[in-house]
Amino acid sequence: MNIPKDLKYTKNDEWLRVEGNIGTVGITDYAQSQLSDIVFVEIVVSEGDTVKQGDTCATVESVKAAADVYMPVSGKIIVVNQSLPDKPETINSDPYGEAWMVKIELSNPNEVVSLLDASAYEAHLAQKE
Repeated sequence: MNIPKDLKYTKNDEWLRVEGNIGTVGITDYAQSQLSDIVFVEIVVSEGDTVKQGDTCATVESVKAAADVYMPVSGKIIVVNQSLPDKPETINSDPYGEAWMVKIELSNPNEVVSLLDASAYEAHLAQKE
């Protein structure tokens, strides 16, 4: 299981990379492995939208299940990965790279503190098994 140390995580299996006041959001390697072959991605937010922590930002479907993707932090959507819906399988091969979903300008940087670090996320996953 790939759990990069430089990211933050939610208990719903989203990841967040923070650079300055900008966050990049996607789903974790664990989430994509649970879903298996991802065949559809719909990003339901648009550039300029203001979102709250916990809002749905995307829907991901695989051959066996569908899942909502939730915002790990609040803020303003500044970039949407427009190419991901055309290549949903990218989530299976590169969940922390090319398969990012949105970039957000953080409105409450303190929310980042409430997220899990890599070791806490790993412990959370161990409890699920």
